[in-house]
Amino acid sequence: MTEILLILLASIVLAFPLGLYLARVMRGGPMRGDALFAWIEKPLYRVLGVNPLRGMSWRGYVGAFLLSNLVIAVLVQTVFMTQAWLPFNPDQIPNMRWDTALHTMVSFLTNTNQQHYSGQAQLSYFSQMTAITGLQVVTPMMGLALVVATLRALFGTAPEGEPADPALPADRRIDVGNYYADVVRSCVRFMLPLCLLWAVLLTSQGVPSTLAGGPTATPIDATAGMDSQKLPLGPVAAMVAAKQLGANGGGWYGPNSSMPLENPTPLSNALELIGILLIPIAVVFMLGAFTGRKRLAGLVFGCMLAMSSVSVAATVWLEGHSATAASPLLMEGKEVRFGADGTALWAAITTQVSNGSVNGMHDSLSPLAGAVPMVNMLVSAIWGGIGCGLQQFLVYLLLGVFLAGLMTGRTPELLGRKLETPQVRLLALLVLLQPITLLAFTAITLAIPSITGTSNPAFHGVSQVFYEYVSAFANNGSGFEGLGDATPWWNLSCTLVLLLGRYPVLVIPLIVCAQLAAKRRAPESAGTLQIETPTFALTLIALIVVLTVLQFMPALVLGPVADHLSLTLR
Repeated sequence: MTEILLILLASIVLAFPLGLYLARVMRGGPMRGDALFAWIEKPLYRVLGVNPLRGMSWRGYVGAFLLSNLVIAVLVQTVFMTQAWLPFNPDQIPNMRWDTALHTMVSFLTNTNQQHYSGQAQLSYFSQMTAITGLQVVTPMMGLALVVATLRALFGTAPEGEPADPALPADRRIDVGNYYADVVRSCVRFMLPLCLLWAVLLTSQGVPSTLAGGPTATPIDATAGMDSQKLPLGPVAAMVAAKQLGANGGGWYGPNSSMPLENPTPLSNALELIGILLIPIAVVFMLGAFTGRKRLAGLVFGCMLAMSSVSVAATVWLEGHSATAASPLLMEGKEVRFGADGTALWAAITTQVSNGSVNGMHDSLSPLAGAVPMVNMLVSAIWGGIGCGLQQFLVYLLLGVFLAGLMTGRTPELLGRKLETPQVRLLALLVLLQPITLLAFTAITLAIPSITGTSNPAFHGVSQVFYEYVSAFANNGSGFEGLGDATPWWNLSCTLVLLLGRYPVLVIPLIVCAQLAAKRRAPESAGTLQIETPTFALTLIALIVVLTVLQFMPALVLGPVADHLSLTLR
């Protein structure tokens, strides 16, 4: 319990000044270190052919975001399918199969890092350093850029730029900033320095950081049938730093952060846990400094912290202290260095954030403890991914304003701007997209046993399939690893779910807020709904519970709840 409290406290204390610094970076004003950073940024702007001072409408911003993703997608897919012929491949790793390469590319492009491969055996050093680690740095900053653009539209905090053409529609005259400047500044001034620091700290704990091929060892047990074994190394520390800090997940090794080479000491374990939480919490503190509305940031922080505390407490208790926790079978799939509590803590935190890295197999959690990570991912706003988490929370906030306004007999409005039919339709689309996608793919997969690939055909098999799609849609990437997912069906179906879970959640709130910004603002009065209050916070949490837990209750009952009852009622 002391370890849990210290990690959460350290994450919050470190995130506060980091959030204030991030707000200054994203505001785009003069900063100390401009001379150094400009030396790096200006050549990048010239290569991209953009003027970082020129603002964009939401259409231009979204267009630049999608175009950059398309270009990166082509490059990364090419790397995966030609890695055998590229440099830095001392272990002679072959090219990836096309469907595995497609899934891996989309998974890392969407900041998910869901892995249907084993990194040390199927990716070369070159692929790991460029396609994998490169995306782990850039894609979280893309998500951050989208949420910052949304905040600019909602609160009118865009930097002054060239005036828009008055002939354009009102929502297209709203300046939401420059996409390329937002991504470049956040990568160069924020993400890369932080990754460098974390990589050095992890290297000091023994995480490998080398371009040399791994050594060959002779197994002690000759009955294993192996005369020698190749130990996979590589520039692991840099990748682990980026995967944790960027809410990416995945791992250099198949066993992920349960592997002693990737997570060798108690300090490295604490560093990686803090790294998972650090930037998502910092983004919440950035909200207050960036918009000037500290009470709003307090509302968001309070709601997220409350949900996080309940999630951690429930997972740790269900895994280590409930009725099913006494079974020694539950230690299967867990690293004995961390034990049940350490595994449960990581499982809760990695799914509160869209991270997905693991230090034990979630498939080995007790049934109800395994349900908590599912719920965390269904909510997708308990801290959430970098940018994505706050963007999803803004969706809940807008829906909460709409429903609270109807319940109190007031016209639903936020910051003096009315929420009307076009905005509610877009928000409803996001609400319906999740259950339609998850339940449809789960039903299809379970209905065709030949493509399911579960290691357990009973209730636990339902959990395995449902968890995989929930993880993909939530851009989390963790999995119930009893699932045989390295098949064309799983690769292609998860690719579609990954795309549906990433782009609508980032783009639609920006459109809604740009439409709100184009409306005439009414002055606040005594009848204006106050959102920065404990009452509204409770309303918001209740709304989140209804929209996530209750609408997926049948799937949870058929999976983890039934699995739990089958074990306890024997």
